[in-house]
Amino acid sequence: MCSSGKKRSLSAAIIEKIGKNAYFEPRFRCEFGFNISIGDNFYANFDCIILDGGEVTIGDNVLFGSRVGIYTSNHAINADERKAGACYAKAVTIDHSVWVGGGVHINQGVTIGDNSIIGSGSVVTKDIPANMIAAGVPCRVIRSITAADSVGFTG
Repeated sequence: MCSSGKKRSLSAAIIEKIGKNAYFEPRFRCEFGFNISIGDNFYANFDCIILDGGEVTIGDNVLFGSRVGIYTSNHAINADERKAGACYAKAVTIDHSVWVGGGVHINQGVTIGDNSIIGSGSVVTKDIPANMIAAGVPCRVIRSITAADSVGFTG
């Protein structure tokens, strides 16, 4: 079992930019690592996968549930191109203070706005604006996050 300091140094050696207090539970997997930038206070629960053929930018104070996957690459749509091995990548951006529930898959070219929540099991195929709760397959906005959602916790 690695100490948290050793885990941090391994993540920092693989990932292009990693902020303070960024932590992955075991079995983090990435394709390259040098296309990933992570802000401060990031937490990824077990079995995170980031296929970073394109850039992945994750802001500060982001939480991932277990088995979150980010996929920047895709195979060609045209069958002949696909048989020839054609692939392409588009960036994924997750802004600040986003919570991504367990088992979420985030496809290429997607941006998730500040403070949004993505419900467990969702497949995110399109941008999600800031301050929204979104879920489903495909993921869609359910409603805005409002002051009424506060439970009064002050930490």
